[in-house]
Amino acid sequence: MRRSSRLAGLLGSLLLCLSGQAAEDYSDAERALFMDNQLANLQPPATVRYVYRKSGSLETPFEDSATLTLAKKPDGSCCAANAEFLTGARRVTLPELESPQGNPVILYFLERDIHEMQRLTKGQHNYFRKRIRMAVFEGAKIRDVTLSYRGASVPGKEITISPYLDDPLRARYEKLANKQYVFTLSSAVPGGVYAMHSRITGDAAGAEPLIEEDLRIDGAPAPAPGSAPRKP
Repeated sequence: MRRSSRLAGLLGSLLLCLSGQAAEDYSDAERALFMDNQLANLQPPATVRYVYRKSGSLETPFEDSATLTLAKKPDGSCCAANAEFLTGARRVTLPELESPQGNPVILYFLERDIHEMQRLTKGQHNYFRKRIRMAVFEGAKIRDVTLSYRGASVPGKEITISPYLDDPLRARYEKLANKQYVFTLSSAVPGGVYAMHSRITGDAAGAEPLIEEDLRIDGAPAPAPGSAPRKP
């Protein structure tokens, strides 16, 4: 299994979607997630740490971490970005990105998520990439929020997508079709990414989520166990 090739696939599918559009045709969610210069508030060398938590009734919960490192390139120009995303057997190992604007942890989070959806459903990576890409383009909901970071209130925005609710093939993985993603961004935190959250609810009302995954910047409070993402 070559995760570097899957990152290339994810990047390629996103770029293919974006490159065929005129500038005014990008959605607000596309701009915020993949085009804005989220790393503008970092000066190399810089390191940003994130806390990762997985919970839910379907599989064993665990906690882990991720680290984004920004460094000058060998010629002294800015910048090369690398992320250590999770550890041990769960680690996602991907190539270094040169001169990125968007925060690479978004791509790492999505690539791991796509791999997990493939593992759980036996579906195809490219299909899940397409569903996420199209949900960001035409189905995302955005709201302004106030966030807590290191004891201070900072402004941010939440981008919510549900890629599989109207999926014509959802019958193949109906149990996972209500999956919702919430991306929380803020230019007031290093690297621009405050948190990323996905949740698959249980069958019964009030039941524990089947799977809940949360990545958030170190210094942000952890979500309450089993709490649902705020709705736009």
